[in-house]
Amino acid sequence: MDRTRVVRSLRVILPLAALAMLSTLFLFSRGSETESRIPYAQVDAEAMARDPRLVAPEYAAVTEDGTRISLMASTARPDGERAEAEALRLDWQRPDGLGAMLVAPNGGLADGRIRLDGGVRMTTSTGWQMDAPRIDAATDRSEIIADDGIEAKAPFGRISAGRMRLEPGDDGETGAAVLNFSGGVRLIYQP
Repeated sequence: MDRTRVVRSLRVILPLAALAMLSTLFLFSRGSETESRIPYAQVDAEAMARDPRLVAPEYAAVTEDGTRISLMASTARPDGERAEAEALRLDWQRPDGLGAMLVAPNGGLADGRIRLDGGVRMTTSTGWQMDAPRIDAATDRSEIIADDGIEAKAPFGRISAGRMRLEPGDDGETGAAVLNFSGGVRLIYQP
């Protein structure tokens, strides 16, 4: 056989063989064992329309005396002039460097106050850790109030009281903050 004839016949036979192999590959291939699906969120659209809510809302403000407030929640539901939220975290920073981090399972924002309740934990930058059923923080001035009882762990011991107030001192809004306990205060000093 002539070399040219072999090359010509291979130019026809090889592509046909490749086409036959690809055809059998697609004809006899197994189906996919796992069904490929686009993941969709499992939500009830009608329930979402009846009960509107925000997911991961954030609120930030600066009070008249310069305190920075940052509030985050997992969900929030508007309720007229109020907002009810779940899994809240409040970051509170005064201009003098004093800071507090508050976490609570639920709360809300209304009438210029942030309400945290359901068991609130407050940790300050000075080493205090406080637990209270409810704590309110003002949005127009640097003030944090607990009126329903509080248990505090301080760097020097433990304090339990009926009320707690964290606010600017007597020399006005620019002065250092004062942590004031009242209402049956009990101190256990641990040197």
